[in-house]
Amino acid sequence: MKLGNAVLTAENLVAGYGEHAVCGPLDVEVFPGQVLGMVGENGAGKSTLLRTMIGAQAAIEGDAHVLGLMPDDRSALFRSKVSVLLDEDAYFDSLTVREHLSLVARGHGLGNPDAAVEGEIGFFELQTVADAFPDQLSSGQRRKLLLASAFIRPFELLVLDEPEQRLDTRMRGLLAQRIARTAKKSAAVVMVTHDADVAQTACTRAVIVDDGGARVVSTDEAVARIRR
Repeated sequence: MKLGNAVLTAENLVAGYGEHAVCGPLDVEVFPGQVLGMVGENGAGKSTLLRTMIGAQAAIEGDAHVLGLMPDDRSALFRSKVSVLLDEDAYFDSLTVREHLSLVARGHGLGNPDAAVEGEIGFFELQTVADAFPDQLSSGQRRKLLLASAFIRPFELLVLDEPEQRLDTRMRGLLAQRIARTAKKSAAVVMVTHDADVAQTACTRAVIVDDGGARVVSTDEAVARIRR
């Protein structure tokens, strides 16, 4: 059942580089309350397709829209509605974990930023490194900082590229549950994942990217594909 207007749509979308198509075409709509997982082998084009869906790189064919508009991260409206964590470390080297999260929270106008910061520090178990700088963190702790930064701010669309990477099994489970809860609060989520348990817990449906194609499938089919 559709729960409102589509947050993200892709129509005949083909992703790639220059004139070289990597995968597609894809036709899909993602509505509030839904989590769309993107699965497939390494190198199949999942991240390329994800980036194309949110306008981070140009499409070879077709169109993508976010909240009915062409995606444009130069737009203040787009940035206020879309929280993105791609497969890259992007943080402020000169800020501690707590300062980094406080900057994001205050920059997005949260009513009680200090409580929000402490909530994220607690959820991602960063208490012992809350006053450390990014270069003092382990790889997994840096990933948690970036995830906390993505979740702490308001959004209507949450975009995650392999959010489970560098996390232990327990934290992966907690993260999957949180993604599912986040969608139920009327946000939409699109994520690339290689983790069958994360997909099973969080996703309402999925896209399998393989053999140069991209097709919408059920969560069960996507999980079976990961596990095979």
